Amino acid sequence: MLTIVKLSIILPVYNEAGSLEELYREIKENLDLSHFRYEIIAVDDGSTDRSREILENIAKGDGNFRVLHLSKNYGQTAALSAGLDVAVGEVIIPMDADLQNDPADIPKFLEMVDHGYDVVAGWRKNRKDNFLRRLPSLLANKLISRITSIRLHDYGCTMKAYRREIIKDVRFYGEMHRFMPVYVAWHGAKIGELVVNHRPRKYDKSKYGISRTFRVVLDLLTVKFLSAYLAKPMHFFGRAGLYSLFLATVSGIAAIILRFNGVHFIKTPLPLLTIFLIMMAVQFILMGILAEILIRIYHEPRGKATYTVRSRTNFKQDGPRD
Repeated sequence: MLTIVKLSIILPVYNEAGSLEELYREIKENLDLSHFRYEIIAVDDGSTDRSREILENIAKGDGNFRVLHLSKNYGQTAALSAGLDVAVGEVIIPMDADLQNDPADIPKFLEMVDHGYDVVAGWRKNRKDNFLRRLPSLLANKLISRITSIRLHDYGCTMKAYRREIIKDVRFYGEMHRFMPVYVAWHGAKIGELVVNHRPRKYDKSKYGISRTFRVVLDLLTVKFLSAYLAKPMHFFGRAGLYSLFLATVSGIAAIILRFNGVHFIKTPLPLLTIFLIMMAVQFILMGILAEILIRIYHEPRGKATYTVRSRTNFKQDGPRD
């Protein structure tokens, strides 16, 4: 008889040898009394310390502890994506492997999911990091919430819970893992927030610096464009082209008026500006057409729908009814 795995815990690991055994013990202590099956998926993201050896030793003694070794350090987003690709649990909870996320919070996440949430985001309300790390994160969270209209206090907290069906088809690239709630919100996910216990780092030092904040801003621009124009890129490029064409018309009319008032074309930049704006308008419109073609290539050959179905009633799973 096939037993359903209720929970998959994903641990992206990069040079965390000092914390792995302790983290494993804490997870086991909090889940071994549970009446459901679970799995722990550790993704070794090209560690150069003893992390690989420690993970393999843990896996030898626990069949529910699975390890993926990536060929090099790809970054946290790739590590999380690798874990998501192989996870089979109904609920998926990513966690940092540095012991700052508390495994004692896992049951609280599951309780909120059982109450109907598709995504539960962790909020490190009493964050145990220094001010130089907290301030950029605070500003980034406010900016992301304002631009995406998804109001969360802590996008940077890795510990979140997802229903598998809402996240299984979402692909993440670059450093987009912090925007996971935004991506699933596009598919109609119900999002909640949970205050989690954040603990001081015990071993080594953080892998992230303040430069990460600037990359967040660049990623946010990508997310905003995708959220607003992924299915209709011509609306963005076409609008820019029409604005440019309007300005070209204004510039051309102004040049003609000045010419009738005795000002020669060579004495004003308006004719060149008009030509430049017309060329820009043509380029924007052509870019919009190309983007529309790419969107169709993305959806049609792969049979990928432009919508997400949450559930079905009275439909056969193997095709249309006779």
